[in-house]
Amino acid sequence: MRFRLAAALRAAALAGLCLGAGLARAVSAGDPAPDFRLDGTGGPVQLSGRQGHVVFLDFWASWCGPCKQSFPWMNELQGRYGAQGLQVIAVSVDAHRDDARRFLAELPPRFTVAFDPRGDTPRRYDIAGMPTSVLIGPDGKVLYVHNGFRPEERAALEARITQALATIPRPGTP
Repeated sequence: MRFRLAAALRAAALAGLCLGAGLARAVSAGDPAPDFRLDGTGGPVQLSGRQGHVVFLDFWASWCGPCKQSFPWMNELQGRYGAQGLQVIAVSVDAHRDDARRFLAELPPRFTVAFDPRGDTPRRYDIAGMPTSVLIGPDGKVLYVHNGFRPEERAALEARITQALATIPRPGTP
């Protein structure tokens, strides 16, 4: 138990959850989403390669209880809205990739997973807790930042996603 707590605290520190004042500014609606390039389960994952799509960017860790609840829902989102332009990207902040892989074996994702064991990406987004999701529009700008995951908030989050998907330019429309 002591080892697991120490590993969780180390992962939290690496993920930027213990930021000092002035090191970063939280992203907010209207800001350009900070770009990143990370190793992923299917190869490199780069945010800037997703422009023109709506991205639901989720920061998670294997030790996070609410993350276990969010993964099945994100699978549903990807299945329901992927053809309309939604791309779910889940960034693991686990310091040890094996911890993330065990989590993924229990809750297999049907969306893109990337790994950031040093915590550079959540630090650039000024992530304060797990999970935190950032909704990014097709123009690469942040639309919404949401902390935590509670089942009763799924409908409101999904409404924001469908509103964002409606902004994707479609061929043949001005």
